[in-house]
Amino acid sequence: MLDALNHQTVWYCEKWSEEAVDFARRKLEHAGIDMIPGELRPVLHLDREGRFSQILVPRLMPIKEGISSAVLRSVVGPAEECTEIVGNLLLNEGIQRLQDLTMIATVVSNQVATNPWSNANSYLGVGGSNKAEAATQTELSAASNRWYNAMNATYPSRSSQTVSFQSDFTTAQANYAWAEWTVSAGATSPGSLGSNGTTNLNRKVAALGTKASGTWTLTAQITFS
Repeated sequence: MLDALNHQTVWYCEKWSEEAVDFARRKLEHAGIDMIPGELRPVLHLDREGRFSQILVPRLMPIKEGISSAVLRSVVGPAEECTEIVGNLLLNEGIQRLQDLTMIATVVSNQVATNPWSNANSYLGVGGSNKAEAATQTELSAASNRWYNAMNATYPSRSSQTVSFQSDFTTAQANYAWAEWTVSAGATSPGSLGSNGTTNLNRKVAALGTKASGTWTLTAQITFS
């Protein structure tokens, strides 16, 4: 007799057009603002006792580079379009990492302790391949149209038994047909990354539309029961 662990993932893709981004940019320029907080990045901090520790600080992003969803919500309002997709496939390597994290004291040797799905270490990746999901996959399937972005501030987060991940993809990022996406840990920097050093929790294949510009925000909400 097998016990069952149930999980459900709901994905939300919010889409602000380039016109909305331009409107927000003009409002910011009129207010004399040319830099806004971007994704959080880890930096070394030296305390008064001379000890180094890693802290997270937002990267300052030029508004010409893009406008974040947080600023768009404040200046423009809700996204012009929001697509909801239900479902995903947990990948073997993601399940194994979850199991490792339950016994973290004994697995430091394989770097699990420094490679969890944390704000500084988590990414959402989107790609252009509609190759069917398989539990043995370890990354996005697209060879070229693929992009991983770091977490927005305060993500990932947990409410009750639901964990949420969220990333922005701004004007010049991931401009192609979105057909697949994943939650990844261990990518070294945003961009078109390979699988080296990453651990993918899941992968979903579905058509979200074609991004040509603007800001698209992807959110994954995973509930375990």
